[in-house]
Amino acid sequence: MSRVRTKICGITSVADGLAAVAAGADAVGLVFYPASARSVSPATAASIARALPAFVARVALFLDADAATIERVLADVEIDLLQFHGREAPDFCRQFGRPYIKTVPMGEPDIELTQWAADYHDARALLLDANRAGEAGGQGAQFAWKQDLAATNLPIIIAGGLDPDNVAAAVSRFSPYAVDVSSGVESAPGIKDNAKMHAFVRAALNTGC
Repeated sequence: MSRVRTKICGITSVADGLAAVAAGADAVGLVFYPASARSVSPATAASIARALPAFVARVALFLDADAATIERVLADVEIDLLQFHGREAPDFCRQFGRPYIKTVPMGEPDIELTQWAADYHDARALLLDANRAGEAGGQGAQFAWKQDLAATNLPIIIAGGLDPDNVAAAVSRFSPYAVDVSSGVESAPGIKDNAKMHAFVRAALNTGC
């Protein structure tokens, strides 16, 4: 079975970015949503992105940003993957010529993942978070783990309320492509905790998946 990947989101400093890499994270998330406590400026994000070594993905998270804002970030920051966390339509997501993942707001009722997978068929993955449509993530909330992912033909990333204590259960329950954490490895909003990051990655990888 393939190894589950790990993404640590909401990195706000070079030191935390390098600590996430040292913990074993496969991807680092940079938040470009001004209302978030984990939002970074393009200048700070560019410094973090330049400091990351090869084979660590740099992910830019946007929530209902306009195209001009996204283009400015892409001009200033080395970004490998876009993450759209709001109500962005498929055509909007694909207009930037970059690989992207789309967040599915699992806090909404009657989510049909097969329809999301069809609508965003060229996404590299769907990220399942506990938010409602248009809400920011990173709130520490968990969605109900009752969804059947078997019929979904896109890679699945599990997020929402994950931490070192429950990530192994999430991996065992869903066998996802990846898991994504933000507040669950923090000492304060936007400040990552080294020990928690190490524990999270270790727990995600030690599940036999």
